[in-house]
Amino acid sequence: MMKRLALIAALALFMPASALANSCPILMSEIDEAMQVASLSDGDRARVEELRAQGQVQHEAGDHAASMQSLGEAKRILGL
Repeated sequence: MMKRLALIAALALFMPASALANSCPILMSEIDEAMQVASLSDGDRARVEELRAQGQVQHEAGDHAASMQSLGEAKRILGL
């Protein structure tokens, strides 16, 4: 019984990380689509591109929390 509880607890800890990992590519796609039609200042456009690239690097490095933060900031600038 204790082994089952330990296994369930361990799986529960890893589930959020995998959920975040799967969300990063979705956010990157949303940003890419929005950038095609976005009316942004040159500064905002450059910042969104920077945050989008940073988010991808962070995602590929396995730092999904940081990636989500960077991509979320890019989405905020885009008004998404």
